[in-house]
Amino acid sequence: MSEWTDAIVGERMTVDNQFTDRVAASRFSSQEWGLIMTAAEFEIENAADSDDARLVADTSSLPAIMPELENVRSQVAAMGGAPGGQDGGGSGGLVDSIKDALGLGGSGGSGGGSDEELAAAERLVQEYADELQAHLEDTGRWEQVRLAYQE
Repeated sequence: MSEWTDAIVGERMTVDNQFTDRVAASRFSSQEWGLIMTAAEFEIENAADSDDARLVADTSSLPAIMPELENVRSQVAAMGGAPGGQDGGGSGGLVDSIKDALGLGGSGGSGGGSDEELAAAERLVQEYADELQAHLEDTGRWEQVRLAYQE
């Protein structure tokens, strides 16, 4: 089914650009988001029904990349950057990474929040899928993509 995804590369680039503000407001950095998107795939539920067809994110591969996501966050924090987006739990930076390393990071630190991180990643990827479908509908490409998915 890669033909249908190949056909929407341009639309995905447009949505990627529009979605950067949403990523910046999330708990994930742009590097983390890039990694998340490598593990996400998209499917069309109910593709045969033009009224009920919906673009959905298949996030079943996300758990496998969550440890690497933490590595990316640690590398950014070690360089003195914030470990996540604006509402990423804590102010980030060197002090927070030292606190986390000493086990003093609190609930916003690394470690115990893997289920919460996974859920947040899954939600953000589905929001992206919703935005992509809306864009495809706005540009009149949704029907073509839906039909190509079925082939």
